Amino acid sequence: MLQRTGLTCDRQKEGDFPDRQAPVDFEKGGIVKSRRLCSLLIWSFLLGVTPWGWGQARRQTATYRQLKAYLDSVPAIDTHDHLQPFDQLPGYVQTEWGRGMNLFGVLHSAYYPWINPLTGWEPGETFDKWWAEARHSFDDARATNLYQYLLPAFQDLYGVDFNHITDAQARGLDRRIFENYKDQRWLSEVITKRANIELMFIDPYWARLDFRTDYPFAVLVFNVTSLVWGFHSSEYQPRYHPMYFGVFDDPYLFASQRGLPANSLDDYLALLDHIFAEAKAHGAVCLKSTLAYERTLQFENVPRERAARVFGRPRSDLNPEEVKAFEDFIMWRLAELSAKYDLPFQIHTGVARLRDSNPMLLLDLIEGNPHTKFILFHGGFPWVDETGAIVFSEMGGAKNVWIDSVFLPIQSSTMAERAYHEWLDVMPSDRIMWGSDDRTAEGIYGATEFTRRCLAGVLAEKVDNGDISDEVARGIGKQIVRDNALKLFPQLKARLRTDGGKH
Repeated sequence: MLQRTGLTCDRQKEGDFPDRQAPVDFEKGGIVKSRRLCSLLIWSFLLGVTPWGWGQARRQTATYRQLKAYLDSVPAIDTHDHLQPFDQLPGYVQTEWGRGMNLFGVLHSAYYPWINPLTGWEPGETFDKWWAEARHSFDDARATNLYQYLLPAFQDLYGVDFNHITDAQARGLDRRIFENYKDQRWLSEVITKRANIELMFIDPYWARLDFRTDYPFAVLVFNVTSLVWGFHSSEYQPRYHPMYFGVFDDPYLFASQRGLPANSLDDYLALLDHIFAEAKAHGAVCLKSTLAYERTLQFENVPRERAARVFGRPRSDLNPEEVKAFEDFIMWRLAELSAKYDLPFQIHTGVARLRDSNPMLLLDLIEGNPHTKFILFHGGFPWVDETGAIVFSEMGGAKNVWIDSVFLPIQSSTMAERAYHEWLDVMPSDRIMWGSDDRTAEGIYGATEFTRRCLAGVLAEKVDNGDISDEVARGIGKQIVRDNALKLFPQLKARLRTDGGKH
């Protein structure tokens, strides 16, 4: 099929390439089964030696292989990605063959350069010129997850072992990426077939109020980040907000285009209700906030009168406390509208403004809105324990919190495995979801593979320890990969494939 479409994709068996080595979870019982092994662990730590190979050995067990194969076979529901329209993918550069995606574009669009160096690309330069410098930049990155999560994509999709890539292989990989991205079918081939993702939630942060999707497998997310800035129309300018991306962030423009008033706080609240209704009518299934990149996640329940005193005044006339008070007030209104329209609320927690993004800061908002379904993103990394404790606590009361492990396995597979262990210890298994959170076919594939590896490793350990049966492990894995999203978002069932797996 791929030859007929012109796409180049080498099919490889999972065992055909060296797997990355995952750390052993020392905090769980069952790995250390004897005093001799316990002594070896102690001496390893005293001598500064970490027995990473044991994680690799665990992945060679029959239990792991069977569970991983089963999870691979489950059509996944990916609850968070940023896949832009095909002609607007962020990795396109000017190459010697014209505008298109290349190896630099894939690396640049992925999370690799977040913490790792990446040689820049000069428009129109040759691959050989770029690679002569770029090939030396990976040496200090090879142990990082943000490098390693791309390796399965290069191996499985292109048949290339990137850790041992030759100059000729790199040149060929670059050209094949360029050729594949001439055709949008490459995205569908990788996402829906190779990664086996049936539906994908797409957060269109580049056009939050446009309310359209660009792919048949896409599920619309309503990003509400910019709505809290609405105390004055001048807020919708890039100089104030690094998370501002253009006219489709502007509720005042939205109101003007529809002939709606926006002259008072009452008008603005009515406008928000109208925007919610329109988003849901266009198929949005949930909300998303990325305010953790800009401010604290602590939102106070501000009186309406205080917010009214702020509305209509430009930032230059306000102090920071007044700005925060208005944003807090609106965030509580968004939570209320989330419940009214039955649109669960995905909230970015963890790594952003680090000191201000602990999910514990959301407790007042969560407890004050018991009818709103809150989804805590990224597992709260690095506060995965606190995130689990929030759900554990809420399970005794409101039961309105879910965890999404999106992005966590490619931040730290070590912490992701520990988190899955702890979360499954303290909450029902229908409270956990996942997402790949990437922007290219290769990044999405790698993030999906890493998530399935982490889940399979944790579930295999529980089976081998005798904690759960293989049947129960499969059920939990399927819940996290697929069923929990269908349960929380039942409207997705009408979108499921009925044509044997083809969109």
